This record gives sequence, structure tokens and C-alpha cells, in this order.
Amino acid sequence: MMQNVHLAPETDEDDLYSGYNDYNPTYDTEELENDTAFQQAVRTSHGRRPPDGVTRPMTAVRAAGFTKGALRGSAFDPLGQSRGPAPPLEARSEDSPEEKIRQLEKKVNELVEESCIANSCGDLKLALEKAKDAGRKERVLVRQREQVTRPENINLDLTYSVLFNLASQYSANEMYAEALNTYQVIVKNKMFSNAGRLKVNMGNIYLKQRNYSKAIKFYRMALDQIPSVHKEMRIKIMQNIGVTFIKTGQYSDAISSFEHIMSMAPNLKAGFNLILSYFAIGDREKMKKSFQKLIAVPLEIDEDDKYISPSDDPHTNLVIEAIKNDHLRQMERERKAMAEKYIMTAAKLIAPVIETSFAVGYDWCVEVVKASQYVELANDLEINKAITYLRQKDFNQAVETLKMFEKKDSRVKSAAATNLSFLYYLENEFAQASSYADLAVNSDRYNPSALTNKGNTVFANGDYEKAAEFYKEALRNDCSCTEALYNIGLTYKKLNRLDEALDCFLKLHAILRNSAQVLYQIANVYELMEDPSQAMEWLMQLISVVPTDSRALSKLGGLYDSEGDKSQAFQYYYESYRYFPSNIEVIEWLGAYYIDTQFCEKAIQYFERASLIQPTQVKWQLMVASCFRRSGNYQKALDTYKDIHRKFPENVECLRFLVRLCTDIGLKEVQEYATKLKRLEKMKEIREQRIKSGRDSSGCPRGRRDGSAGSDSGQNCSAGSKGERLSAQLRALPGTDEPYESSSNKEPDASYVDPLGPQIERPKTAAKKRMDEDDFADEELGDDLLPE
Repeated sequence: MMQNVHLAPETDEDDLYSGYNDYNPTYDTEELENDTAFQQAVRTSHGRRPPDGVTRPMTAVRAAGFTKGALRGSAFDPLGQSRGPAPPLEARSEDSPEEKIRQLEKKVNELVEESCIANSCGDLKLALEKAKDAGRKERVLVRQREQVTRPENINLDLTYSVLFNLASQYSANEMYAEALNTYQVIVKNKMFSNAGRLKVNMGNIYLKQRNYSKAIKFYRMALDQIPSVHKEMRIKIMQNIGVTFIKTGQYSDAISSFEHIMSMAPNLKAGFNLILSYFAIGDREKMKKSFQKLIAVPLEIDEDDKYISPSDDPHTNLVIEAIKNDHLRQMERERKAMAEKYIMTAAKLIAPVIETSFAVGYDWCVEVVKASQYVELANDLEINKAITYLRQKDFNQAVETLKMFEKKDSRVKSAAATNLSFLYYLENEFAQASSYADLAVNSDRYNPSALTNKGNTVFANGDYEKAAEFYKEALRNDCSCTEALYNIGLTYKKLNRLDEALDCFLKLHAILRNSAQVLYQIANVYELMEDPSQAMEWLMQLISVVPTDSRALSKLGGLYDSEGDKSQAFQYYYESYRYFPSNIEVIEWLGAYYIDTQFCEKAIQYFERASLIQPTQVKWQLMVASCFRRSGNYQKALDTYKDIHRKFPENVECLRFLVRLCTDIGLKEVQEYATKLKRLEKMKEIREQRIKSGRDSSGCPRGRRDGSAGSDSGQNCSAGSKGERLSAQLRALPGTDEPYESSSNKEPDASYVDPLGPQIERPKTAAKKRMDEDDFADEELGDDLLPE
């Protein structure tokens, strides 16, 4: 018999159905027609409960907004708006430990980011301060986490990043000991995975400290901890090991490292370093093989043909134009330029040693390059061969080598012609220089070096306006051509366009911050513009760049002297003299400075040096003697005057001083010197008369002076006959028994005046004053001093 189905009593909406029978027999479907309850259920609305006045809860549709209230006639409210606004969110408690930890962790991350940004901007000090602050806050964070949570919940990634950034900033600020200690903290912590790789950074620090043995040790330790799957990183570490071996002079070990790299993953740096190692040990054959390996390194860049449009499709042309100069293309150009630089440097290094002569070595390198992917470098090597001839001062071979390029393509022809123009310009052959400059410009109108050379040849001919045009064109083609910018500044100086010249040199200073030539030109322009304060400021900058430049120091001293600041002028003049004690102008200024300050004994050493530099100039020796007189050393002054008289017997001023000194001291030589002085004065008078008469008649007979034709003998009047007559007249003077050199060959220095000038009077005795007077150099000596 079929078991009757029992329905659970109706409950509240939130109540669950409860209770079930453990006994669950199988229903008999054949007796359904006789089942009263089943038939009743079928007759009532397709299975609903019998309408006994009690409704069944509709919990299955509550999520859609249906409730039993809707059955009683209430409005349909699926969004629950009838319940009013939602209650406000529960405020997060900022005092909770978890919230404090979250905020502190966020602050640590921000400090690490700020430290990295400051480093990338070049502010290394600020980057280090941020990194230290992040480290302090991270330690506070760790202690707070240990109090709240279990130790395994500590954020190890944050700790690692903080320590790693701190070590990096220490290293960037050259605080290598602190950086190594921080790296050691990371490496020794077993909780940090892959921390062993940081031993590479430690090796780099030891390399900077020149501790090569430890650097190799840490590189090898890092290499052991890196699995073989990381091939690229292992290659880089091995390259560092090879470079360190080169620095220690262990070339065999370096060769082993680089040979392994070139066999596993060849690259340009390893190939170049391998050539350097073989060059160091002098293995010619290995150098050749290594050079071939370097050239065979694949560049893995696209050819230029890729960027040429094969059709006239506008869309294709637009795409090609877009990618022709994008970042990827720029990176390819940089890689190719680096490869060419390594190959050129290696060729210049090994060419002089791999064969019997450098020319044969260059020829071998050229042939190898021509057979490779760097065909264009062959011409550059040929030009470099000519430059090597120049360094060896073999100009003929250099010219012959460069002339071989006259039939090459335009780019190479322009480069060769530019060098030829430069060569002829140095040899002052401006016509040839101009010719080859024209050839270079015609071959490549956009070659800034060729245009600069052409401007130089025009500048040498004095056509400054035209030279400026060539320099301007060179700058239009290449705004970074510093030679053209410097030359156009000089051109504007020649044209007295000082404002434009100053503008050029200031622009050049922005490019070449520490160029001594540019700084000097700026100072010189300001001096020409009569702005000494600016000139002095720029000369100070120049001295900070080249502190031993005696010319700049003397120039600065001259500016201070013109401004009346003698003490500063003396300082810079003295520094100039210390670095270059052969500048006559500086020596003269220093001597005059000591005389003005009444320290004549200190001025003696400067005038003595000047007399050594210019031994034929009598004035320096006379200044020495005058300094001895002013300092009271009369005997030394007398000896100096006697020595000057032996060297310059026709010097009138020296004889005057000797006569006066001997008279004051009471020496017997006074008569001898007075006789010589009288003879020289007579000779001077005769010479002046001869010069005066020569202005009228050039020394010919009276008939010639009167304008008549005169005789042949008068027309052929010679200087030799005049000299003979003058000598005869001088021999007739008393006391002329010693040899005399004709005034027609050597003119006596009779115009000299004591360079020290009148001495400032000091309280002295009358006798002392008479001995120290300098103005007697201009006095006329009476006849009472001469013999009858």
C-alpha cells in the first residue's frame, strides 16, 4: 500500500523546512488514481497547496523583491526603496593595529619610490636620505607586525626592496663600505630567495675600489649560484671576470673567459676585449683571428632597404615614414655605430703590429673589412691610414693616400678633400687649401667640416664677411659644429661686431662648459666692450679650469692694475711669474711694483732675470745697477756699471753714471770714463749732423744738393766713404787710441733714461742725498771734468 505524503506545517518566512522520515518506501504509481490527496493536488492550480486559508512562504523569490506583503496588495518594490536609505558605512578605526600597519607599509613604499625617482634625476644625496628613512620606518613596521601577527606573515618582499634600494643608494654615493654591509645583510638572510645574485653588485663595488682579487671571488660566487638556464646573465658575469683579469694583468685568464664567451654567445665587447688581451701578450696571429671574429659578430638589425617603399601605395609610405626614425630604428643605429667604433679602434690598434709596417697592417684590415658586412668602413680605414701618416709627420704619403679618394663616391671624396684642405691650410698654402675645400663642398654640400675649412681659407685672405657666411651655412647643416661656432665668433670680433661675437661664445660655452679657449674669448670680448668687471669674472672662471695658465693670470693682474687694485694685481702677476718666469711684461711689472713700494733690493732678482732673457738689452742691467744704488750698495752698483760698460762700451748713460759715482766716491778712474763720455758725445753730435745733412742731400756733393746734375763721383757717393771720414774725425779726438766701431754699423744707446725714475726723498744726510740722486742722469757734465 502506498505511503501517504505528509506536508510540513506552514512556518514563518525565515523558518526552514524541518523533519524528514527515515522510512522512505517506493511509491506505487499504479494506485495514483485512488490516492485522494494526489488527486486533490492535481485539481488545485497545477500542484499548489490546497487553499486551506494559509499561504506557503515564497522564500525562493525573495532576492527579486517578492514578499508575502505583495500578495496583500502592497506595491512592487524590487530595490527595497520603501525601507528607507541604507545605514551609513561603519567608520574604519584608525587606531586599530592593522590599520596602523597598513598606513606605515604604504609610507615605506612611497619612500622607496621617491628614493628611486631622486636617483634617476641625479639628486643622489636626496635619494640616500629617502632610502635611509624608508629603512627606519620598515624596521618599525616589522616590530609592529611581530606584536600583532605571527612572524611568518611579515612582508619579506618589502624588506628586500628597502634593503636593496638602500645598498644601491650607498653605492651611488660612493659609500662603498656601507653598501657592502647592506648587501651582506641581504645575502646572509636565507629567507630571501635568489639573494646570491647580489654578489655581482658586491663584486662591482670591489672592482671600483681596485680590490680585484675580491671582485673576482664574488663574481665567481655569483656565477656558481646562477643556474645554467640564465645564459645571458652568466655571460655578463664572465665578461666582468675577464675585464677584471685584464686590469690585474692576467691576460691568459682573461683570454680564457673571452674565448668562452665568443664560442657561446659572441658579442662586440667580448670580441674587442679579446683583441686587447692578445695585443697585450703580442700574439699577432691570434690578433688577426680575433679581429675576424669581431667582424663576424651578428648585429641583428634590419637593413636600410627595409625602409625604402617598394610601391607608391600611400598607406605603405606612411607606415615606412613612421618607423623610419622610431625608437627601435634609433637603437639599431646606435648598435651599428658602436660596432663600427669597436672595429675602427681595433684596426687602429693592431694595424701597426700585425705586419712589418703599419701600412701593410692597414691594408690587411681593409681587405678583411671589405669582405664583411662593414664594407663602408674600408674607406674610413684608408682615411685613418692617411691620418696615421700625418701623426708620423710624413705629409707626402698622407697627401698621396688622400688623393686616391678623388675618384671615389661623393661622401668619401668629401672627407678626403676636407683633410687635404686642412693639411694645406696648416702649411699656409691657402690657394691649395681653398681648392680642396671647394672640392669637398661640391662633393657634399652638407659637410660642415668642409664648409668650415672653406670659411677658414676665406678668413685667411681677410674676407671676413664671406667667411661668416660659410660658417653660418656649416651651422645650418650641423648646429653642433663647435668649430664653426667658435670661428664665427672670431670673425665677428674682427668685424668689431662685439655683441654678436659675445652671443656666439656664450652659446659655445653652453655646449663646452670647461673650454679654456671659449672662456678666454668671452673675457676678451668683455674687455673690448670696456666692461672690466665681467672680464675679470670670466677670467676667474678660466683660472678655475686651468689654474696654471700664466697668460690668463697676467691678464687678470693687468685688469686689476687698471682698476687701481695693486695688491690683487701683484698676487696674480706673481702667480703668473711663478708658473712662467720668462714673460718680460710680467717681470717688468713686478720690478716696478717693488720699486714703487721702496723695496729695491727685491726688484733686483726680476731685472737680473730679464737681463738673462734679453742679454742684448742694456736697460735691464742698468735697472739692476740703479736698484743697487737706491738700496745703498754703491760698491755693487759701481761693479755692475763697470760690467755694463765692458759689454756696451758705447752706452752714454752707463758712462754718465760711472763718472758721477767715481767722482762722489773719489776714484781715479773718473778721468778715463770722462774721456770716453766726451768722445761718445762728440760722436753723437757728428752723427746727428750727418743725419741732418743726409735728410737734405743724402750725403752727396753740394752740386747735387743744389739740384744740379753733379759729377759722376758725386753721384756715386757711398756710405763707406762717409764712414771712413767719420772714423778719421773720431781718431783726431783726444783719448781715442782704443778700437772704435763705426757708427754706421752700431748705433750707441744714447737715448736711455733711468727707468726707475726719481726716487722718493727720505730724511737723509746731505751727503747721502747727493749719492742717491737719480736725476743726474739727465745733467750736462761741465768741461772742468775733462782734460784740457
